[in-house]
This record gives sequence, structure tokens and C-alpha cells, in this order.
Amino acid sequence: MKKKQWYETFFENYAEHYERESFTKGTMGECDFIEQELRFDKTLKILDIGCGTGRHAIELTKRGYSVTGIDLSEAQLAKAREKAKSQGLSIDFQQYDARDLPFVNEFDVALMLCEGGFPLMETDEMNFDILQNVTKALKNKGIFIFTTLNGLFALFHSVENFFDTTTTDEGNATYSNNTFNLMTFRDHNTTAFVDDAGNKKTLECNERYYVPSEITWLLKSLGYVEIDIYGARLGAFSRNDKLTTEDFEMLVIAEKNQPT
Repeated sequence: MKKKQWYETFFENYAEHYERESFTKGTMGECDFIEQELRFDKTLKILDIGCGTGRHAIELTKRGYSVTGIDLSEAQLAKAREKAKSQGLSIDFQQYDARDLPFVNEFDVALMLCEGGFPLMETDEMNFDILQNVTKALKNKGIFIFTTLNGLFALFHSVENFFDTTTTDEGNATYSNNTFNLMTFRDHNTTAFVDDAGNKKTLECNERYYVPSEITWLLKSLGYVEIDIYGARLGAFSRNDKLTTEDFEMLVIAEKNQPT
């Protein structure tokens, strides 16, 4: 039997606690930005990759958009469906691995926010598989908006110190023993958390950090144009925020433009 990866174990019973994490508090502002990028065009069909408990999908649906949410975790999806139902919303939440999506030229917009799969995978090839599958799912001229970890931050700062100062709220997962590998640009850490059943758990985790030139090259190789990268501030995405070494995450906006 295949061993579960850390992200599979982490999210298998963490839906309630996930919604209390500090990084989930920017939903409204992030959806404001998305609407502006889409020019408030509610005819656009949106795919939310790594939708988790559905916070962006639900908010955008409430604003009149058609959203399909996909996630690897059935527990996260169950919470998303529960929330949507309680608000009288009909949203298509489906369980899929972002490395193997069935969609072909179906969506006008793809969202992948707050590390929604990418860059959690255990190899660079698997992370690239996600980008390929998102690209396949998008129509030509489709817009891809995502956030990912900023490698420039990790070069200039201690990732462990960052987590020490940003995950202090009660109930948040905590991260320790961080070791950033300069050859792979992966941060290895020990994550401690309490699952929804009250069980205390620790996992050995690692995530891939990217520098802007890598993201640009990867997207260009997949046929994207007009690739823009900015600093990603929680709940306050803006094209006015030039990416710096102070930004823990980067915001990427790209348009697919492949020959038809």
C-alpha cells in the first residue's frame, strides 16, 4: 500500500481547525481582487484548485460566479459541501488530484490560492504536473491566478522565525526544526497540530519555494503570456505590490495563449 504523503495526512481530518488558521482570514479581500481581475464578468466559468473547505468558491458563488471546486481531501470537501448547503448554494465540489484532472478547455479562469496543491508535492516534476493539468483545463485566453512560496524570502530570512511570529493564534498548527535546502529550495520542518478529533499529531513536511524566474519559465513553457508576479499580502492582493524579499508568498497572474 502506498504511503500517504504528509499533506494527505494533514488534511484528512482537519477541516474545522483549518478554518481557524490565520492564513484563511483574507477571503473577502482576495475575492475582491479576483473580481477586479475578471472585470466582474459573471459569465466566466471558474475552477478552484485545492479549494479546501470552499472559502473562495463559496464567496465567489455568492457574488454570482459559476465555480467548480476540486481538492484531494474528501474531509475538506465534505466541509465545503456542508457550508454551501447551509447557505443555500449549489456548488460542484469534486475530489480530484490536481496532477490528474479530467477537464480539457473547460474553464475561463483557474484559481490556486494559499498553496492549493502547488507547491506541496514531493518532487518538482509533480508540481509541474499540476501546472500542466491546470493549463489543460483552461480555455485559450484563460486566466490563471495563483499564489506560491517566495524563494527570495527564504534566501534573506529565517523561515522558522517567520512561522514563530505568524502562527501564534491558539489552535493554529506550529512549525519547527525548519531546514532550508539551498540546492532544492525546499523547507523541511516538523509540523505539530491538533486534528478535529482532538488528537495531537506531528508530521515531517517539506514545501518547495520558487523564485520568480522559475515560475516565469515554467509558465512560458506551457504557453502562457503576460505573466505578472507580485507580492501576495493576506486579504489584500494588489498589482501595486512589487515582489520583494519581504514577501513570504508571491501572487502570479498569467494568460494562456496557445495556438488553436
